[in-house]
Amino acid sequence: DGGDDGDDKEKAEEEERERQEAIREAEERRKEKHRKMEEEREKMRQDIRDKYNIKKKEEVVEAAPQEEPNPLMRKKKTPEELAAEAEQEELDDFTKLKNQMETQV
Repeated sequence: DGGDDGDDKEKAEEEERERQEAIREAEERRKEKHRKMEEEREKMRQDIRDKYNIKKKEEVVEAAPQEEPNPLMRKKKTPEELAAEAEQEELDDFTKLKNQMETQV
């Protein structure tokens, strides 16, 4: 019976490898499809810019990659940092209220 378990495990591992490969291929096809669609859109945009003599805005394109690649992978704040931020916000609110009260008097 022990030999059967090994075969089953190998089959499961092989199926998992095939599944992962299929997922990878599908993702590559999806990315390629979107890349082609974006190329077509950019061509249409350029035709419109040419037709109406509009200059392409380079600053917008440069600003986009500076964002964090994945917001889920950003650096986590420590409890101390979170507490300090909350305290600062409370102080800000308190200060605003205090200033508001002083201006009314």
